[in-house]
Amino acid sequence: MKIVITGATGAIGGALAEAYAAPGIELHLHGRSPKKLQAIVQHCTGKGASVHAHSLDLCDTEAVHVWMNGIVEAGVPDLVIVNAGMNTNVGSDYEGEPWSEVDALIDLNLKATMAIVHAVLPAMRRAGAGQVAMISSLAAYYGLPVTPAYCASKAGVKAYGEALRGWLAPEGVKVNVIMPGYVRSRMCDDMPGPKPFLISAEAAARLIQRGLARNKARISFPFPLNLGTWFLAVLPAAVSQWIVCRIGYRGRPAK
Repeated sequence: MKIVITGATGAIGGALAEAYAAPGIELHLHGRSPKKLQAIVQHCTGKGASVHAHSLDLCDTEAVHVWMNGIVEAGVPDLVIVNAGMNTNVGSDYEGEPWSEVDALIDLNLKATMAIVHAVLPAMRRAGAGQVAMISSLAAYYGLPVTPAYCASKAGVKAYGEALRGWLAPEGVKVNVIMPGYVRSRMCDDMPGPKPFLISAEAAARLIQRGLARNKARISFPFPLNLGTWFLAVLPAAVSQWIVCRIGYRGRPAK
C-alpha cells in the first residue's frame, strides 16, 4: 500500500504516519522541519515501512506537481492525506490578523491542498481507484471570531472535498473530508480561546484511520463537539453568535 502524508512533522501528521507504518507499507512523508521529519522516518522505518522523506514548499505549485508526478510515475498512491496547514488569529489585543499571515495561510491551507489533489487526481481517475483525504476542521461549520481566516480556509477545504466526492465517486476514486476538533499540538496551543474536549494526536489518528477505512464522507470528532458545531451551522446566526460568545470566543474583550 502506497500512502502520501503532508505535514508529517505536525502532531496529527506524525501520528498518522506512525499509525500506518507497517511491513508492506510505502510512506511518502512531507514535513517542513527536516530534522523532525528524519526522526519520524526512523520511527516508521523501525516499524517495517518503506519511507521516503520530502521537505519541499507546498506553496510552490510547480514543485508540488513535480513531486507528485514523480510519486505517481512509480505507481498511483492508494491514499493521499493532505494534512499540512497553519493557523493565525486576531491577536491578544484583538488588533486583527496581519495580511501577510492571512495570505500565507490561504496559500497553504487551501491553494496548496487543491494543488496536491489536482496533481494526483488524473492518475487516480485513469486507474479508477485511490483515496484522497483532506484535513478540514470543525471550525468549517461556523466561523470563530478569533480565527476568521483559518475558519474560511477550512470551510473552503470542506466544500472542495465534498464537491469532489460527489463528482468522483462513480469513477471509483474516494474522497474524504476530515474535521477534527481540538487536538493537542503546538498549533492548538497557540490558538486563543477555550479548547473543549481536547484529545491527543494519537487518538485523532485512530479515528481518522478508522473513518478512512470505512470511506466516511465526513470524519468529524470528537463527540459531542462535532454535534455542537454542526448545530451552530444550522441554528439562526444570531443564536449561534450568542452561543459562541457565551462559551468564550469573543471578537473583542468583554466589557
